[in-house]
Amino acid sequence: MARLYKVLFTALLLILSSGSHMPAQEKKDGLEWYTDITQIAQLSKETKKPVFAFFTGSDWCGWCHKLRADVMSKPGFKAWAQKNVILMELDFPRTKQLPEQLTKQNASLQQFFRVQGYPTVWIFNITQDSATKFNIVPKGSLGYPAGNPGKEEQAFLHTADSILNRKV
Repeated sequence: MARLYKVLFTALLLILSSGSHMPAQEKKDGLEWYTDITQIAQLSKETKKPVFAFFTGSDWCGWCHKLRADVMSKPGFKAWAQKNVILMELDFPRTKQLPEQLTKQNASLQQFFRVQGYPTVWIFNITQDSATKFNIVPKGSLGYPAGNPGKEEQAFLHTADSILNRKV
């Protein structure tokens, strides 16, 4: 069944060849968040770490802000992330304008993972087969850890660890 999820992600062909500039990374809460899929594939290859893709609406999504505050800004998450994953932010703002190439890349990945709500996190392995083709193997997804008042970070990391430990 897991092999059914192994697919080539070629929708980025036109996006990556357009040549417009995309911001590569940004520090938030002391963590490096990357946005460029090519750079992420290279980092994943070098570090042998999977990607932690955070689908967010940075300027409108209350639950996204809550996930950042209750989980991603905490010391336990920071230590876990630095040890285990490459962080990727896929933003879908309503009022601020992203570079066109980044908007297209994020929309392609949103469609690929069939993201319908925010926040959504996908953990996946990625390799780059050519300049425009990526092999993405999803490991699993998670969202805000509901029902754990005061223990959101622990619940989120428990679920994230179980996803990381899945064999695909």
